[in-house]
Amino acid sequence: MEYKKLGNSKLEVSRICMGCMGFGNATSGQHNWTLDEENSREIIKHGLELGINFFDTAIAYQNGTSEQFVGRALNDFAKREEVVVATKFLPRSQEEITNGITGQKHVENMIDTSLKNLGMDYVDLYIYHMWDYQTPLFEIMEGLNNVVKAGKTRYIGISNCFAWQLAKANALAEKEGFAKFVSVQGHYNLIFREEEREMVPLCKEDNIALTPYSALAGGRLAKHPGETSKRAEQDAYAKSKYDATANQDNKIIERVAELAEKRGVSMTELSLAWLLTKVTSPVVGATKFHHVDGAAKATELKLTEAEMLYLEEPYVPHKLVGVMAQNKSPVLNR
Repeated sequence: MEYKKLGNSKLEVSRICMGCMGFGNATSGQHNWTLDEENSREIIKHGLELGINFFDTAIAYQNGTSEQFVGRALNDFAKREEVVVATKFLPRSQEEITNGITGQKHVENMIDTSLKNLGMDYVDLYIYHMWDYQTPLFEIMEGLNNVVKAGKTRYIGISNCFAWQLAKANALAEKEGFAKFVSVQGHYNLIFREEEREMVPLCKEDNIALTPYSALAGGRLAKHPGETSKRAEQDAYAKSKYDATANQDNKIIERVAELAEKRGVSMTELSLAWLLTKVTSPVVGATKFHHVDGAAKATELKLTEAEMLYLEEPYVPHKLVGVMAQNKSPVLNR
């Protein structure tokens, strides 16, 4: 396993981050394809054995049970100082807004709940899960700075935002002397490359780490066109992100399959090898041992420039999907 500095932080992270959305009580959340605790522990332990030290979860995943499973497993199988734990918090709820809970208090409540779930005194990276359009940015940034000062997180990151939002937030942090975002977790893979327009150049300029989610497009980049899986069949959110562009995406997926066969590697390895040339550490979900194995092996695969161009050539612009499509600006969604 290779390791790399996470942006402007002092964190050394594995080139593969284990995405933990697939862990947690299926009946307690929005996903019914997730693993129970016993099987989640086996996957986490296997990842540790392969050198993965970076784990990403969220308070929203299965009503906090993902955090609970991850925390208990890491506490049993690893030394706290040898792993990098990231979790994420949600925007204020309408109930909180009605009750006058400030952004600062909201962030404090969220981190305290996550730390209780994880059974930890601190996280290494605390991530603003999605932009809160109903809460002043100053309140969020001050709240995050407060939890850094309190020692509840070492660094902060952001997810599901536009480049202008990240730039604005870090400019405010610099002006006020607050902690700045050291990483961004956006939607980025071979069949969805819209981050390359503005986010990737911004992060390169400011040394902000890219840790994208959906690295394999919900498994689509790991299977031949037409092949399916339990998650692909049951994850309505993932389907909403990719079904509309399946025909154009399949042209790229077919090239992934072709090159993988030529190189004698899995489609997972090839797809991630491409992404690893672009980002610090992609978040890769795993619910089976071979998912972890393929991700780890991808760090050893080096693609030629010709292979990179062959994979990239069929790409055409995509509309915003998922959380990002919920942005208020109709101009950005045309």
